[in-house]
Amino acid sequence: MYKILLVDDDPHILASNETYLKKHGYDTATAADGLAALQLCSTAAFDAVIMDVDMPGMDGVSVCRRLREVSSVPIIFLSAYARTDDRIRGLMAGGDDYVGKPYSLTELELRLRLRIQRHKNIEASEVLRFGGLEVDMGLREARFEGQTAPLTALEFDLLAFLARNPDQVFSYEQLYDRVWKSPINQGIHNIQVCMARVRQKLDALCPGLHCAAKGLPLQQRRAGMKKAPGSMPGAGEFVISSF
Repeated sequence: MYKILLVDDDPHILASNETYLKKHGYDTATAADGLAALQLCSTAAFDAVIMDVDMPGMDGVSVCRRLREVSSVPIIFLSAYARTDDRIRGLMAGGDDYVGKPYSLTELELRLRLRIQRHKNIEASEVLRFGGLEVDMGLREARFEGQTAPLTALEFDLLAFLARNPDQVFSYEQLYDRVWKSPINQGIHNIQVCMARVRQKLDALCPGLHCAAKGLPLQQRRAGMKKAPGSMPGAGEFVISSF
């Protein structure tokens, strides 16, 4: 039986989610605010957290950042604000999924189950190897010599997409469509920040990542990304050159 922490300041939503999940075989605990959620997580282990974003005191994004310092537990955000920028903010904080209100409880439970299964690696794992770097699609980890990079869900999604498409050129619009799965609107800065964080974390994981001889990804020269031949300055087209 999976144990789920439900966090929401709305008692009606909290009760509705708890009743539905219990009927479907989950064990649940509840918290009405972010601080209470952190206290519960410090004393009990959970298989996933379903958390409202907009709460008084400490909001869900802040709680997520705190949890990510000590745990990789799957976190699903719930929010009435489902704009692209809001979703990206939650995902870049370390969230695994983002569900807009109102939502279907059936869909929420399905997303929850899939996130738990992925996290526990119930399905067979696909591992892509580049020199000493391993990109594990099942565990959603980037490993090097037994150490793991602390990638957020969105950072791993970007790395995984690039790993599966080596030596190809993608515009910001294409990355937004294929990784973020939404129109780019004004999100170029979000992509740039995400790329920078992936580069930084892989540099820390793999000292010497900038050496092309190692055959490791993501250099710009140290980012694995170089301007595509013939692209105009500022065009935002990059290619992974060393996968």
